[in-house]
Amino acid sequence: MSTAKPLGIDVGGSGIKGAPVDLENGAFAQERLKIETPEVSTPEAVCEVIAQIVDRFDEVHDGSPIGVTIPGVVRHGVVKTAANIDKSWIECEIEKLLEDRLQHDVVVVNDADAAGVGELSFGAARGQDGLVILTTLGTGIGTAVINRGVLVPNSELGHLEIDGVDAETVTASSAKTREGLSYEEWAKRLQRYYRYLEDLLWPDLIVVGGGVSRKAEKYLPHLELRTPIVPATLENAAGIIGAAVLATQTQEERGRHLD
Repeated sequence: MSTAKPLGIDVGGSGIKGAPVDLENGAFAQERLKIETPEVSTPEAVCEVIAQIVDRFDEVHDGSPIGVTIPGVVRHGVVKTAANIDKSWIECEIEKLLEDRLQHDVVVVNDADAAGVGELSFGAARGQDGLVILTTLGTGIGTAVINRGVLVPNSELGHLEIDGVDAETVTASSAKTREGLSYEEWAKRLQRYYRYLEDLLWPDLIVVGGGVSRKAEKYLPHLELRTPIVPATLENAAGIIGAAVLATQTQEERGRHLD
């Protein structure tokens, strides 16, 4: 039986983090490696950093699939949006670029989607078989929609227009910081946003991720929703773990299609 572990790599604005993942228990098989994101974060520059991470874990990785998260919409291996990354990512065939560079199977997914799958597999949404919405509250609002254990990719519900504005511009945690809002003041904006999501989709569970989820007790009690809303439990590991899960699932699906 192979002891190889899939790699998860999470590309962020300040750092690129990766680790091999033990899918038996949803934990890192080795301590993660973090390298600063290049100042000019073109696809080619980021690929070189990803290659360094892959090389670091080459022995334990041993040819198993690699999952990579990107803060943008990814369709069929092609990046379609670049809200918080270099604009040169748009229309980049990132899976092909990485596979050519790394000589490994690579699956590239939206970062919030990966975090959602991580939380569903091993975190706050584990065991939930209904409709789950994960939101990451950070520079913007990332979202993952998972119905009966199946990811609906690239939902981008942070960009819903509410009261005439793009929701994330006034509701993300960056807006709280920028405007100096108290948690109670910020919670009023979260209330409007999450109630809007409820009325659109009627989810069974909402999971709140992002760094600010560690302070959930300061704002979640102020919300009055029909839907249970809980903080993420995997914190910064969610994206790496979810990327490894998705890469493994995709490799298995591709293998079945070849049989």
